[in-house]
Amino acid sequence: MLKKAIIGILVMGCIAISCSDDDDSGNVSTESNLTVNLNGLEDLGSDYLYEGWIIVNGDPVSTGTFSVNSSGELSSTSFAVNTESLNAATSFVLTIEPTPDPDPAPADTKLLKGDFGTGNTATVGLGPVITEGDFLDSAGNFFLRTPTDEAPMTANNGNDEFGVWFGTPAMPPVATLTLPVLDAGWKYEGWVVSEGVPISTGTFTMGGSADDNAGASDGFSETASNGPQLPGEDFFRNEPDGVTFPLDVRGKAVVISVEPFPDNAAAPFLLKPLVGTAGTETAPTSYAFELNSESFPTGSISR
Repeated sequence: MLKKAIIGILVMGCIAISCSDDDDSGNVSTESNLTVNLNGLEDLGSDYLYEGWIIVNGDPVSTGTFSVNSSGELSSTSFAVNTESLNAATSFVLTIEPTPDPDPAPADTKLLKGDFGTGNTATVGLGPVITEGDFLDSAGNFFLRTPTDEAPMTANNGNDEFGVWFGTPAMPPVATLTLPVLDAGWKYEGWVVSEGVPISTGTFTMGGSADDNAGASDGFSETASNGPQLPGEDFFRNEPDGVTFPLDVRGKAVVISVEPFPDNAAAPFLLKPLVGTAGTETAPTSYAFELNSESFPTGSISR
């Protein structure tokens, strides 16, 4: 009889414990999947990762990090996120983060953004994330001239094919780049592509002033005083491997990219809003850039 009573007590205890667990189940955090479907991203190398964020009540909540291989494939497309936070999220933001990352907050290099609105899918794009506008009206010109050699800036020096500048060759040269103002974490950079090798002309933030190469102590021939108040470069020295200077820009592709700052690589980043091709004529001839929206990543986020 005593044995049966003990068994009964144990059974009741188990039931009580089970009921207690059930009662507490409402306090257990649940998770739901966030699905990332993005195209056009590139490999960031070993020092950086992409990180997703949902904005909940105005605050960023990380959804996790991922990498992208050389084929553009994401290392992960599904992320477990707190269900309550995910349901309350108003938008999604994608950033570029250093690894290891000493700062738990989102970096300034915010690449993509999309709003959920009243639905469960956010279409993401560049939008106002990295700029104060968009790139749809981006345009501009470039011309070939070498104003940083010993001849006057207005003269045809006989070697104008070795320099490229972003604007038109009036006197003084006129800035014609139409590009949105970049937010913190981003800079523009000019490039000339020779035999498949991209060669930088320098980084800049505004098209109506000299770029960051002007007056630099790294051996560039350009200085703030002898070059025009435009982004650009005369290719007289500091040639990279596989390229012979002075570099003849005629017939070469000329590109303006948007680069993370600090930069993750020596090569151009995936965002290349303006692309043009230099002809055979030097200044006073100028050449027009064309909008290259195909370089912009796109996609959607589903919850």
